[in-house]
Amino acid sequence: MRRRPRKAARSSEAGFIIIAVLWILAALAALAMIFSVYLSNSARALGATDISIERDALVSASLELTAYRLLSADEKERPSQGSFSFRMDNAEVLVTFSSEAARVDLNQAPKEMLAGLFEVLGAEQTAAGELADRVVGWRTKSKPNAGNDEAALYLAAGLNYSPRQAPFAHVNELSLVLGASPAIVERVLPFVTVFSKSADIDALIAPPEVVAALPGMTPQALNDFLKQRPSLPRDQKAIAAALGPAKAAATLPDNKAYRVRTMLRFDNDRRTASEAVILLAGAGGKKSATNVQSAVKQDGKDPYSILFWRDQAETMERPLRRASR
Repeated sequence: MRRRPRKAARSSEAGFIIIAVLWILAALAALAMIFSVYLSNSARALGATDISIERDALVSASLELTAYRLLSADEKERPSQGSFSFRMDNAEVLVTFSSEAARVDLNQAPKEMLAGLFEVLGAEQTAAGELADRVVGWRTKSKPNAGNDEAALYLAAGLNYSPRQAPFAHVNELSLVLGASPAIVERVLPFVTVFSKSADIDALIAPPEVVAALPGMTPQALNDFLKQRPSLPRDQKAIAAALGPAKAAATLPDNKAYRVRTMLRFDNDRRTASEAVILLAGAGGKKSATNVQSAVKQDGKDPYSILFWRDQAETMERPLRRASR
């Protein structure tokens, strides 16, 4: 048998070694690329986390300052709405706040006001009245030893859930009420609340749509009131005179819940918005800057509690998805 020449054997071995080295280099290059992508993604994730932490800190600061401004004023002179701005770290912060009594409370408002709001926002009169009935039915506890007519309506409509028959936990729950179409729910959400705990609204700061929903209000009376409103004092008699046929709604609700909207603009021109509802601690009377903290911290209580917080507030609230039939 003839032996293979040594030069050919060596050449073949060298070829295999070169191929192996090339494969190793290619594998190392791939690993380097994967590691580079991993580092890049990690850096982005850490950056996003840092921004999120900074945003939350700035929003918390805006809530603290809002509570301080409100609690440092005499309770009778406490503003029902307002705005201020400040700069912190690398961001400009604009804060606006308003009493939650500017909205219609789904758990407290009478049927007539609910029906008026639904009609103002596009529902046909009969449908608006029926939807108001269903809202009242949703929040009202069924009587013991009596037929549950409200639950029977949901069953007859083919829905696989019953009305809560307890207070609304969130405004988005309105989308589950029988007869509430997605279109009407989307229009109604910016004007309702579950936090004011009042059957009345503050007509001096309520949106025109809410004022128009007051029982007895007419288009002419609404126009007249809106013209007078900027110069009206916070006085029940003056408000009643300006409301005309809707004067029965001239109340000044005692409300400690405020909706606070915080707009952030960072130095890199990134913008974000957050919205929160806070409930002030029960502290009244005029106080100095040092006394405010001690007054609201008595008995271990904080100056305010957060009832609701939503980031990216420019995004419209979305109604809950109905359960499948």
